[in-house]
Amino acid sequence: MRLSAPPTEQHTTLSREFQDNALLQVLFGPHNVNLERIERHLAVALNARGNAIAISGSPDSAEDAAQVLDSLYDLARRQGHLETADVDAAVRMTHHEPDPAEDLVLRTRKRHIAPRTPTQADYLSALQKNPLVFGLGPAGTGKTYLAVAKAVSMMLSGEVDRLILSRPAVEAGERLGFLPGDLKDKVDPYLRPLYDALYDMLPGDQVAKKLLAGEIEVAPLAFMRGRTLANSFIILDEAQNTTSMQMKMFLTRMGEGSRMVITGDLTQVDLPSGVRSGLRDALDVIGGMEGVSFINFTDKDVVRHDLVTRIVRAYDRADREKKADNEARR
Repeated sequence: MRLSAPPTEQHTTLSREFQDNALLQVLFGPHNVNLERIERHLAVALNARGNAIAISGSPDSAEDAAQVLDSLYDLARRQGHLETADVDAAVRMTHHEPDPAEDLVLRTRKRHIAPRTPTQADYLSALQKNPLVFGLGPAGTGKTYLAVAKAVSMMLSGEVDRLILSRPAVEAGERLGFLPGDLKDKVDPYLRPLYDALYDMLPGDQVAKKLLAGEIEVAPLAFMRGRTLANSFIILDEAQNTTSMQMKMFLTRMGEGSRMVITGDLTQVDLPSGVRSGLRDALDVIGGMEGVSFINFTDKDVVRHDLVTRIVRAYDRADREKKADNEARR
């Protein structure tokens, strides 16, 4: 690969040259869709001729685009294909300086999972270093998915013996008692996202086998009471819907050799009016405690469809306007 010198400070043209024609087609994408996406995200112009790509734009944008192209070319070499999400992730990671001593790629039986935003990288780093990590922020940012991936990775490497995945079974508009079936049938819909993450990382027969053997447990929060969980990776999802007493109960389940991750979104509390969220309480009580890490995700970390990011931002804007109106009326 060659890098040309910038002609001016306001506008520059860089050049990247790649040797493998087959990988170059993967890098470009069908009908150059990947190049067009990079152009749109970074406000640059990309012109391909032979094995070279000319990058035109402001100096900072051109350098970012060059970094994105290098990163995607390496990724195409490793996995043989590129998806839209890979392009978006490479753009988000342009200003992230990874610690060369840290390997943040999580290895599971079905896939290898790498951070797609700088905050996700900070989150995975915190999961490696701290026994208790809080992942806070909106849906679609990978809080729970990455926590499950880390748990599966540690179980497969023998660092923990069990995975405990839990959620509070809080009704959001429906009553558990009116749902059909036995207790398992009633609570399983609340735990479905945790099962989905597991099946995305392990073959179905292995998930079933480990569930049967008790190596993986997916259970409502109420089932955690009275237990001490040693040598386990314990995840509490949707923690904004815990009460203060439930949160204290859960935090004190941690035993020797265990890791614990708590995820939630404080803008999505489904508790009855006037009941304080246990997640909010925990932030106040143990914030700043040694061995505890708090990672805050924002709409910039949403890695679902582009529309999801816009929806999250629209709701955040509406919430800010509502708060401003309420304060103005006082």
